[in-house]
Order: sequence, then structure tokens, then C-alpha cells
Amino acid sequence: MATRSTPAAGQPPVLLKGGRVVDPARGVDGECDLLLRDGVVAETGRDLPVDGARVIQIPDGLVVCPGLIDMHVHLREPGQEYKETIASGTAAAVAGGFTGVACMPNTVPVNDHAGITSMILRKAAEAGLAHVYPIGAVTAGSRGEQMTEIGALRDAGCVAISDDGHPVAEALMMRRALEYASMFGIPVINHCEDPSLKGDGAAHEGHTAAVLGLRGIPGAAEEVMVARDVALSELTGGAVHIAHMSVAGSLRAVRSGKERGVAVTCEVTPHHFTLTDEQLTYDTNWKMNPPLRGSADRDAMLEGLADGSIDAIATDHAPHHADDKAVEFAEAPFGIIGLETAIPLVLDRLLHSGRISIGRIVELLATNPARILGLPGGSLAPGAPADVTVLAPDAATRVRKDTFRSQARNMPFEGWQLRGAVAAVLIGGRTVYVNGDVGAASAFDKS
Repeated sequence: MATRSTPAAGQPPVLLKGGRVVDPARGVDGECDLLLRDGVVAETGRDLPVDGARVIQIPDGLVVCPGLIDMHVHLREPGQEYKETIASGTAAAVAGGFTGVACMPNTVPVNDHAGITSMILRKAAEAGLAHVYPIGAVTAGSRGEQMTEIGALRDAGCVAISDDGHPVAEALMMRRALEYASMFGIPVINHCEDPSLKGDGAAHEGHTAAVLGLRGIPGAAEEVMVARDVALSELTGGAVHIAHMSVAGSLRAVRSGKERGVAVTCEVTPHHFTLTDEQLTYDTNWKMNPPLRGSADRDAMLEGLADGSIDAIATDHAPHHADDKAVEFAEAPFGIIGLETAIPLVLDRLLHSGRISIGRIVELLATNPARILGLPGGSLAPGAPADVTVLAPDAATRVRKDTFRSQARNMPFEGWQLRGAVAAVLIGGRTVYVNGDVGAASAFDKS
């Protein structure tokens, strides 16, 4: 099973007092106390008695919400520890406000076997920070040829299956994966991209790629596979989740499926609702897959976030060593890191622009990821895990890669001035991260 933090022996109850609690799963948004005991939420309400609890007085302006869950990260271990480790990745996660992360299987070797899943969970338990929820491979080695033992992966602790990094290109394989995964109650997450249309493209097919002399990847490469997967989900009844959606046509296909009652959900990354291909240069820190799209696609993602069509925000945290990125654009690996920049970008570009409410943000980053993956958490109801993220929506943040806890530095946001930050993170009632730059450090301690 996935790693879960347990409270230290003899740890007293913790009372978070006077904060603005935002819990969309229960329709809560207002000042409220939160009592955490024995690793779970014991009670919520106004003016709860102290009764021997360690009191944390929440400063004005901060938001207390269920622990955020990033349902799409790459932790690189086993096999590529020079890029990231489970320890460094989970340290980056808590610094970014995430109490849990779901890690994709494109490790070396691929997480296509229960033994690899168990190793990932053991390493996560040793790190003792964010919960880690492994995602197993759909096919052996993610080669698209032979299906994995899905039941064994689920029993070992996998919460979904995916060949992320590689699309499940063959329609019959995707159909069988959906059928089998539905028997075990887990979704199939697909990196939707038609390989024949992608070819050896490196950037979005459009004016900017043409000017830079880069081979293009048309938006249709994603759209046609999203449409296929929605149809296969409808055929099988299996739950499909569309990873890192980036084009308007994909969103249309998802909306159409949802209108028909198809079990389809989707996510979008901060870079795909923030950036466009017009900003592209030869700097390989701007190379990602899906690539940055045009402004119409970016605006469609913003619309989907606002109207409820998009279910989750996920980072697709993809760490790479600097040497790997220090090559020609066409030869560089795809991907950027995102765990430690997501919350400032979300708060600055979505909340403070007036596009969506803080409640909708919590829904996208906590409530819905927990629901889609069948995870504990996503709410602060009594009995829920004592996993709490405290946000500072008005705090000023300057993105500085030299402060990151991730081993990697590959991202295009260096020096950006943003409004919004993470104030603190508690897991199992234990404070695991405090941001000393938002004026809240005196209220928290790491005990």
C-alpha cells in the first residue's frame, strides 16, 4: 500500500486555531478550528477547547486546506538518481505544498513489477516526507507489447496504471487495459499522443517552430488519441484519465464524453495554462511534452479550469540533469520541474486574476486528485488523514532555483515575481515544512 505518515509516539494533539478553512468536499469556507489527533482529523468547529493540545494560531490571511496531491510526478528512482531521488523529490513536494505525490512508472527499470513498486514505497517510507502513490506500467517495459500483471501491481500499492512518457498507441491494448483496470477499481492514465503524427517533433507545430527551424508536433497528435480513449472508455466502462492535456480539441472531446456519462477525467499543468509557444526560444528549459501550444489552446485550458471541465492541476514534475539539457534543442529531453513553482503560479495566475476561487483551486489540487485515484485525503472531515496544507495567497514569491529542494533546476520561471506561496505543510499531524519567508514561521514548529 502507499506510504502513510504515522504520528510519533506520544505526540500531543495539534489544534490549528482561527484559520480560514477551505474544504470543498464538505462545502466549508470560513474561519474554523481543526483538531488533529493520532494522525487523523479528530474534530472541526468554532472555538474548540484546547484540552492539552499544541496550539498553532493561524495568522490572518492564511488558508488551511486538505493536503494537496500532485497526481503526476516523475521521481526518477530507481535508475536515474542523478536526476532526482525519492528523498529529494518528496522534499521538493512538501516545500511545494504537496502532502502526496503519484509517481509515474518510467523509471529504470520501469515500474512494471510488484517488486519495483515495493522498493519505491520502502524508499518513500525512509524519506518520511510526502506520501508516495506509485503508478504501475500498462505494458511490460512500457513497450506496448504485453500487458503487465495489473492485479499484482494494484496489490503492491499502485493506484493507477500508465505508460506515461509513452502513449498506449495500440487501440486494442488500451481497450484491454481499461477492461482489466476496471476489474481492480483503478484508472488508466494515458499520455495521449499519436506517435505517427508526433514523429521527431520538438515543439508545437506553428509559426514559432517554423521561425526557429524546429520540427513541429501538431495539436491533432494529442486530440485524436484523446477522442479514441474517450470512445474506448465509453465502450468498456473503464475509467480513463487524460494526462497533461494541452489543446482545445482534447478538451472538446473530454467535455463531449462527460456529457454522455463517460468515465473520463483530465488534468492540466501550470505551464500549459501559463505559457505559450510564442515565448519559445532555443533554451531547452522551455522544451516539454506536450509542447507549449498557441494562445487559443492556452485560453481553452483556462476556460476549462474555470467551468469545471478540467478535473485536476498536476505538475508533470520532470527533473533532468543540467548536462542532459545542455544540448541542441532537438536533442534535449522533454520536461521541466514543477513541484516548487506550482502554487505561486496557480495563485498568481488563477486566483488573483479572478479566474477561479480558492475553493476551486483546492478542488483541483486536493479533492479531485484524491477522488480520481481513490486516495485517502482530499478533505478535512473527521476521520480523514491529518494532512494539511496552509497557503499564503498574498505572500510575494520570487522564483529562485537555487532555493529548490529538488536536485534539478530545469524550468523557465527563474526570477518570476508572483503573488502566492505555501506557508506550511503538516502530514499525519506533524509539521514537515515551514516557509520562513511569509511571516508565519513563529506559529509553526517541525515537531
